[in-house]
Amino acid sequence: MGFTPIIAVVTQPTRLAGLKARWATAKAAAFRLHQAAGHEVELRRKRRAKAGKTITAAEEADLEQAADALADHELYIQEDRTYQEALAELMREIDLGFPIRTVDRNLVPNFEFWRCLAVVVIGQDGLVANTAKYVNDLPIIGVNPDPANNDGVLLPFDVALARSALQRAIDGKAQVREVTLAEVNTNDGQRMLAFNDFFLGCRSHVSARYTLETDAHREPQSSSGVLVSTGAGSTGWLSSLFNMTEGFSRFFGGPKIPRLQLDWDDRRLVWAVREPFRSRHSSAELTAGLLDEGDELTVGSQMPTGGVIFSDGIEADFVEFNSGTIARFTVSSQRARLVVP
Repeated sequence: MGFTPIIAVVTQPTRLAGLKARWATAKAAAFRLHQAAGHEVELRRKRRAKAGKTITAAEEADLEQAADALADHELYIQEDRTYQEALAELMREIDLGFPIRTVDRNLVPNFEFWRCLAVVVIGQDGLVANTAKYVNDLPIIGVNPDPANNDGVLLPFDVALARSALQRAIDGKAQVREVTLAEVNTNDGQRMLAFNDFFLGCRSHVSARYTLETDAHREPQSSSGVLVSTGAGSTGWLSSLFNMTEGFSRFFGGPKIPRLQLDWDDRRLVWAVREPFRSRHSSAELTAGLLDEGDELTVGSQMPTGGVIFSDGIEADFVEFNSGTIARFTVSSQRARLVVP
């Protein structure tokens, strides 16, 4: 039985939509933000008074301006308007005679992308990264809804150029940039991909307990978790670990720490243990390394409850990692295919 191929447009709710979901209406949200700003002004006024400082009219105005900036409802409204206008224009631009289905960010993991010819993502860079894990080898066209305010590293097209990019993708003539993905598989059948990175650890802020094995070396560990990064993620979360080690080395008179940055298509992964703790039951010799294609980083959970693995910062979409679960991290055979100009 045949089916009609479609175009999927992946969207995300704006911050204003989030406020409405929390407080029912935009007016109620504005009132709450106004209350928060007023409360902040009063707190700052009391702190100055307690310190014995008098407040001039100009300082009072500065206080109110600073507090308002923390809860600028107009910014939320403008951001939402810009996004909705860009989305409406995009839907008109990409009308190529195929059915178009919009897919909310939260529905991406369960959407039937096998029905699609191509996937258009309009939002922020993180939305492209999250979508790429679920679309197999479909071409992805990243559209920047607000070029004036979004960096758009993964969003190379504005709305006006989306139609031609989509047409090239459908015709098989688009230039694509392949991005290496990381993959984790567990002994109980769970599987997940990562565009930027995996985090393995405990759901709360307590230490994670596990055994870590690589290159025939194995040790029990207790840490803040393990990070496994792709080349695309090497300038993200992984870079913060380099910032920390570089700062420690500089403060204590040590050498400059060389930074590692991989290309997006590099068929290697970087893994790093966050804040490893040495004790009678845990070691800290295996703290970082590279995984070549075909290699595995094997981690076995020693956490009765609360152990998780999630990718690209999406904590709500996770793999359970409790005692008895063994996770194997590898370079994935699946790649993301991002359409570029």
